[in-house]
Parts: sequence; structure tokens; C-alpha cells
Amino acid sequence: MANDTHVLDSPPPGARPDWTISQNWGAYTAEEHATWDTLFARQAKLLPGRASNAWLKGLDVLRLDRPGIPDFEQLSDRLEKLTGWRVVAVPGLVPDDVFFDHMANRRFVAGNFIRRPDQLDYLQEPDVFHDVFGHVPMLADPVFADYLAAYGRGGQRALGLDALKYLGRLYWYTVEFGLIAEPEGLRIYGSGIVSSYAESRFALDDPSPNRIMLDLARVMRTEYRIDDFQQNYFVIPSVDELLRLTVETDFAPLYEQLKQQPDIPVAQIEPGDEVLTHGTQEYARSKTS
Repeated sequence: MANDTHVLDSPPPGARPDWTISQNWGAYTAEEHATWDTLFARQAKLLPGRASNAWLKGLDVLRLDRPGIPDFEQLSDRLEKLTGWRVVAVPGLVPDDVFFDHMANRRFVAGNFIRRPDQLDYLQEPDVFHDVFGHVPMLADPVFADYLAAYGRGGQRALGLDALKYLGRLYWYTVEFGLIAEPEGLRIYGSGIVSSYAESRFALDDPSPNRIMLDLARVMRTEYRIDDFQQNYFVIPSVDELLRLTVETDFAPLYEQLKQQPDIPVAQIEPGDEVLTHGTQEYARSKTS
């Protein structure tokens, strides 16, 4: 008889009702700590002049440069004093309602496992390096911390409006793969870029992708790929503006409007786009030739 229970229907064995688990920091092996240190050293050398000022400041004030995988309790104590957020361990993917509840209440869910040494350049499921190194420095910025909490509340509302597809795209193109225009030039703040050695260079240096100023409706119509470099990067003028757009927009009528419009394919330029870089799409063509 087939098992009809979905993997996300209930917490796995050992997880609490809210899907959190102990990080079990003492169980990490010397090899796992060394993997973190290798990843950290490579990105820390690359990111000055590429990552946003807010991300670099967060890395510093949270003392993430200490050797080894961070202890979530110690990290959370520092982070909570700055913005009220804490980092909680989860066994992997969690249901949408659980994810949004944690986020709305300033709890950032992070996987407690780390990739193998032979997986340094790509891992399909987010690990502790992606979640902590990539995401947590931005949570030390008060404005971005407010944005992510507002996103969590918006996600709770979107659950009842059949709109998670659209809100998920906003998360993808801001929190995961966002760029910001700073006085020195374009910089990275999205966790999927700052935690990736290859995409940290591709996102800023390669002529292939489009770089477009962010517009809420446009972003939420735009498809994306999870298994390759982005071909559209969306740029915010400031974190303050990203928060303002989020809290001042009534998303319910916007969702209804989006449901009446077609999705925008990956890499496509739209007539109303404010394009900063019109990409050559050479990378995309090389993947299909």
C-alpha cells in the first residue's frame, strides 16, 4: 500500500512541533569545521568591493570570522541585541506556514548540516554555510531585518490568497539574488550570490546577464531557475526603499492583477524596464549550444 503522507505533513522524528531541532554544535567533526573555514576564507577574500556595505558590516559585528561553524546560540545572542532576530536550526526544508511564522517572529531558520568537501561549488539544498554566511550578516542591518520580518507577515497573508508563487519570486530576486546600487557601484546583498564563489563574480562582472532596477510587479511576474546563474538581476537603490515598497504596498490587489498577466520568461527585457546593463546572453546561449 502506498504511503500518502507527504514529507512536510508533520515534523520529522526528533524535531519540535515548530520543526526546530538542536544545532548539536558539539557533534561537528574537524573536517566539517575545516570545510566551513575553507568556504569562508575563499569568500572573505573575494567579497570586499563586491558585497554591500551592510553585508560586510554584519559579517564584522557578528564576528563570523571566528574559525569553525558558528554556534547558533552564541550567534543569536549577538544578533538579537542588534535587531531582535535569532537563528534556529531545522532539519531541512520546512512547510511554508512554518517558515513564514518563524520569519514574522524574527527567527531565521537554518540547516545545521554542511556540504561535503567535494561539494564546495554547488549544493542543491541550502546548508549552514549558505544560510548563516549568506543570510545572517544582512540580518544585523536594522532596516533589512525589518524587511524580512515584514516579508514573513506578508507570506502568512499570501497563504490565504493563493499567491505564494508571486511572493516567492520577490524573495528569490531580493533576499537570495539581489543587487544594490551603492555610491561605489553595484554591490551584492543576496545570500545566494555572496555564498557562491562563481556567482559572486558572474553577477557583477559578466556581460551576459541583464541588470534591471527593481519594480515589484515586474519582479513578481518573472520566472527564475534554481539550477544555474541568474540571467536577470534586480537592483534596489537602497534597503530603505525596499522596505518602503514592502510596507506601503497593498499586495492583495496586486496579486489579483498579476494573476491576469502572463509570466515573464527568464532573461527577457520588458518595455518598461529601467535597464542598467543590457546583457549579451552569451552565457545562456553557451548552455544551449
